[in-house]
Amino acid sequence: LSFALVVVGGLLLQMFVVYPVALWLSGVRPDRFFRNLGPVIPTAFGTASSSVTLPTAIQVAEKNLCIPPHIARFILTVGATGNQNGTALYEGVVVLFLAQVFGADLTLWQQLGVLLFAILAGVGTAGIPGGSIPMIMIILASVGVPPESVALILGLDRFLDMCRTVVNVTGDLTIAQCLAGWAGHVPKDHAA
Repeated sequence: LSFALVVVGGLLLQMFVVYPVALWLSGVRPDRFFRNLGPVIPTAFGTASSSVTLPTAIQVAEKNLCIPPHIARFILTVGATGNQNGTALYEGVVVLFLAQVFGADLTLWQQLGVLLFAILAGVGTAGIPGGSIPMIMIILASVGVPPESVALILGLDRFLDMCRTVVNVTGDLTIAQCLAGWAGHVPKDHAA
């Protein structure tokens, strides 16, 4: 249970602290941004897939958030597989949790390596349900934890996958909105 709470807590921090600060710094009101997300959040949560959510995200970006199509389509398409920050957070927490369960004492350098591998794996993880499991197994093997230990978290993985997909997709939209803000493409009622 504490494992799931750490993951959800980290995802909430990313979603409701990091993203609003980035939006505010780009001249966009975070409250307007989140209010205009519309069907993206339930679609991302229900499908647990950044790739499946992509058409909905593009539509919301262009219509609700008034992001120019050339920004929205490029950023959201690349972000569907290249910006998996919720997944990177999850992979790091899973590896550290399983290392503790199996009594593997990771040095500071190994923990930093896990952090680096999780960030890099977040870039290469497929935007599909369960896409992070193979990456987690690779990272586990690299720090001497049995890769099959990932089975211990599979019961919670689907729900946590749904949660991190929401963070991943919202992150893509945040980046697109920030770029639009810096380029001066923010409607007056959305400006901070």
